[in-house]
Amino acid sequence: MLASTAAAADLTGQATVIDGDTIEIHGQRVRLWGIDAPESDQLCRNDDSEQYRCGQKAANDLDTFIAHRPVECVEVDRVRYRRAVAVCAVAGVDLAEWLVKNGLALDWPQYSKGAYAAVHDKAEQLDRGMWGGSFVEPWRYRACRRTGGSPVTCSDQQ
Repeated sequence: MLASTAAAADLTGQATVIDGDTIEIHGQRVRLWGIDAPESDQLCRNDDSEQYRCGQKAANDLDTFIAHRPVECVEVDRVRYRRAVAVCAVAGVDLAEWLVKNGLALDWPQYSKGAYAAVHDKAEQLDRGMWGGSFVEPWRYRACRRTGGSPVTCSDQQ
């Protein structure tokens, strides 16, 4: 019991945003559970079909939302490199849900089992964030990059 309490305490504090779905607290990387945000070098198209760095936008908007407030995370799992996967909140607001609600990340049903599906669907209906233009799902973007594609070729729908 003490070990889990200590681990939970270590996941509370001021966070540094690494990318749209990863933060760092006290030197520990934490992946937000149940969602997938665009990669830092990933490009999306806005409603005028102009490319923009949607992964960078997700990270910047998350950093602005957190605004140096304390982040509280409850670890759900551990993945490669012993990185924590957690549900994290600021002032009671689930960061993953906030990202999906604003069209900055997607519900990742493979992991979330649809936990953010309703918020995802609402963001899509309202053309929020990435939904206002076009994009490649982050998991497809990463797969393309692993096979040698460039950020530009992997970012456009094929």
